[in-house]
Amino acid sequence: MTAPDVHEDVRDRPPVTERRLHPITPFRRAWAPVAVLIGWAVHDPDQAQRQLTRLTTTTLLIGLAVLLPAAALYGFLTWWFTHFAVTGTELRIRTGLLFRRTAHIRLERIQAIDVTQPLLARVAGVAKLKLDVIGADKKDELAFLGADEARVLRAELLARAAGFAPETAHEVGEAPSRRMVRVPPGVLAVSLLLTGATWGWLVVACVAVPLLWTATHSLWTVLAAAVPMLGAAGASSVGRFVTEYDWTLGESPDGLRIDHGLLDRAHETVPPGRVQTVRLVEPLLWRRRGWVRVELDVAGSSNSLLLPVAPRELAESVVARVLPGVSVPPPEALVRPPRRARWCVPVWWRGYGLAVTDAVFAARHGLLRRSLSLVPHAKVQSVRLVQGPWQRARGVADVHVDTGANKSVTARLRDATEAASLLRAQAERSRTGRRDARPDRWMA
Repeated sequence: MTAPDVHEDVRDRPPVTERRLHPITPFRRAWAPVAVLIGWAVHDPDQAQRQLTRLTTTTLLIGLAVLLPAAALYGFLTWWFTHFAVTGTELRIRTGLLFRRTAHIRLERIQAIDVTQPLLARVAGVAKLKLDVIGADKKDELAFLGADEARVLRAELLARAAGFAPETAHEVGEAPSRRMVRVPPGVLAVSLLLTGATWGWLVVACVAVPLLWTATHSLWTVLAAAVPMLGAAGASSVGRFVTEYDWTLGESPDGLRIDHGLLDRAHETVPPGRVQTVRLVEPLLWRRRGWVRVELDVAGSSNSLLLPVAPRELAESVVARVLPGVSVPPPEALVRPPRRARWCVPVWWRGYGLAVTDAVFAARHGLLRRSLSLVPHAKVQSVRLVQGPWQRARGVADVHVDTGANKSVTARLRDATEAASLLRAQAERSRTGRRDARPDRWMA
């Protein structure tokens, strides 16, 4: 190709159209200066109180007359100088009022795009796009877009990430979804009441508060201790109920879709092929009902929960969809450590177990809150054998498998000879598993 041909191709490219966020965005950003003042007052309440007492009513009104327009101007200017554009290969986001920042997000590195709607955003009819990108420590976001525009843009970005041509990507639309599981609110509420963390914090508060009152007779000391305890109990019950309300799991060509939230609605996607580990968690009080919680480790994504509560049979069928070709080993297939391991970890050694199949490395730990971790052999990045001095004396060792989500799954207190053999065998299984694994692609 000659030089004139190259210049001709550049001239023939369609211009990149930059777009702004929804006009309601300035109202959200206008609160930043006010939040700074509130943060200062909370950080140093005594100084803030002294300063307020010195202000006259006239001075206070003048200050408000200056602060509110300044905050409104700040919100408008930050919105005005924020643009985004979708090119053939990337999403560009330009932000910054004084210091400019341009993010170039390669479309093929996008892992997931979540649509979230806080309560006020739902009232206003807008939504936020959060993008999980390989190699990024935190999510980039576009806040806010019109709800319909957010869904259309999400579908277009996923289509381009899947390899559709730019001129046809906007015509693909959102991939159809088939609902697999919906968690009834009543079941979710009962499961949270049967969670030990909620009752544990309440018991601690009921014991600690009277003791503190007896020892100090100080209301402020009691409140300073009781409020965090009650807040922790509420976060593990009411907070989780609000977040996990109406949890719906669906299946589509672009991955598993999750919708949830009572006040703030979230629409998340678990990207196909990026799940590194699946955990089935069984709290003690759930076992008679046969319930489990399904958690995930996803490479390059913050999504960590697949199902807040579900019958075990249903959860295992969902795991089979997340990890094709993987079946959950039954409890009787998990082999405990040798009895001499009790000298390393008394009592709790009984909760450890291991099963290795042709498809998965499965390790269990916990007695009161059992957790079974499943790692497909193709997702194992490295294998390590760790043996401390006390373990050497008892002839046991730990085997760690590391995944692409920067997490490890450990087979605890295995016989030392078994652990050495497992180390060599797992390295070979991981090598052949990666060779035979299907590529990680959107809409495959």
